[in-house]
Amino acid sequence: MNDKHKHGQNEREHDRQSLPKDDHSRHEDNHARCEGHSHDDNEQDNHNHNHNHDHAHGHDHGHGHHHHHHGLGHHHHDAGREGNKRGLAIALVITAAIMILEFAGGLLTNSLALLSDSGHMLSDASSLALSLVAFWFATKPASPNKTYGFYRFEILAALFNGVTLFVIAGFIMWEAFNRFGHPPEVSSLSMILIASVGLIANLMSAWALLRKGDVKNNLNLRSAYLHVLGDALGSVGAIAAGLIMLVFDWYLADPIISVLVSLLILKGAWGVVKHTVHILMEGTPITVNQEQVKSTLTEIQGVLDVHDLHIWTITSGMDSLSCHLLVSDESDNQAILQQAIRLIEERFKIQHTTIQIETSSIQHSELKV
Repeated sequence: MNDKHKHGQNEREHDRQSLPKDDHSRHEDNHARCEGHSHDDNEQDNHNHNHNHDHAHGHDHGHGHHHHHHGLGHHHHDAGREGNKRGLAIALVITAAIMILEFAGGLLTNSLALLSDSGHMLSDASSLALSLVAFWFATKPASPNKTYGFYRFEILAALFNGVTLFVIAGFIMWEAFNRFGHPPEVSSLSMILIASVGLIANLMSAWALLRKGDVKNNLNLRSAYLHVLGDALGSVGAIAAGLIMLVFDWYLADPIISVLVSLLILKGAWGVVKHTVHILMEGTPITVNQEQVKSTLTEIQGVLDVHDLHIWTITSGMDSLSCHLLVSDESDNQAILQQAIRLIEERFKIQHTTIQIETSSIQHSELKV
């Protein structure tokens, strides 16, 4: 133990003498970071490692991983997060105001379509508020107990929003089926006017989310957007039902259109729930093909095998990758490592990578996953 410790000190002393003066402090910082990465005795026994393990600063260590991360990616992520929050705040104010209007209108006109739409808006206001809180909560710094921080709170919020859409759609369909036998008379003209106001408000909220946020790539924001879109569909359904009842006095149109709108809402909700569960189950990101990643890494000269490859999503827009690369003994490990990092980032947009370089002398027990 003492001999190894002295050897490590001599190695670092030699490096300090050979490094240019300007690079000295940067080298010391890198050493501090690498020495902070350690494993317990049980893991060392399981791996039976005499690892030549490579780090970004160019040293070989007895055991460790290369961990690569770009601060720049975080700046882009944070900038997008601010836009998402602004869009949510605008949509929340609009949705809450129209929710009160439609609820009062539904009571006055005795319209299920309006009442169901206002109920859906109540859920929307809650989901928008929850999504807003989730964005705020995700900015909390990581801790020794939560090493990835609180980014997953966004995914949990998206899952909750997706589930509430199922509950609301189920309630609307249940009430609609009860009305099929004896559809009540509805004040069609008032219903059309109030639903039109609701539609305008929903479109304004949707526009705010699309304009300010990243609806396509952020699952939390997309779940909130689907709530707003469901409101817009509900308003369109209420207007259509109102017109039919106004012209033909056919009051079955109200529950029928309510069911159709609910089915459309369920379709969007299923997509959100499916995607969030996939992330929580540590599934490979839908935008990444694992076989293509493996093929890309094996194309690097000197790489003999890629194993223990895992790709997962921390939160929307933040994917991670870890793997072991078996390389030929005579290869330049640092050059291979740098090339692997660059290819993964360029081709698959993954900036958070942990790559373990292995040679033929490395032996470790087979991992369960």
